Amino acid sequence: MLAVLPFFLPFVDSVDSRIFRIVRALRLIGILKLLRYDKAFSFIGNAFKRQKEKLFITILFMSIILLLASSCMYFVENRVQPDKFPNIPATLWWAVATITTVGYGDVYPMTNFGKLLGAVIAIMGIGLIALPTGIISMGLIKEVEIKTA
Repeated sequence: MLAVLPFFLPFVDSVDSRIFRIVRALRLIGILKLLRYDKAFSFIGNAFKRQKEKLFITILFMSIILLLASSCMYFVENRVQPDKFPNIPATLWWAVATITTVGYGDVYPMTNFGKLLGAVIAIMGIGLIALPTGIISMGLIKEVEIKTA
């Protein structure tokens, strides 16, 4: 009944339909139950569980680098572009786009020191993105070794 009820309740005038849209969207979470039946998903899940401390430290390190990068860029570029780098939280958008190597181009440094700092941060971003990939790969290799032993 709970699965069918959200479909019919929007026909009642006094009911807010946004709530039922959310309930319908939450029903999609039921698809995640299929994950427990597939051995490959449990294999990957075990690899993540075994490497969770290393992944946590990597994410913490990335967060610190993001804050440092946005703080440094704010102090370098704020005087030249106060509309693009108005404060450190707003500059965090630039740091995320640069470290993840997306670089949308909507915000970029204008000063020479800002460009140099941006280049260093972009190069560091390549290494930071590669860290979790290596950690997860190593976890998968260890899972294969455990399964074959």
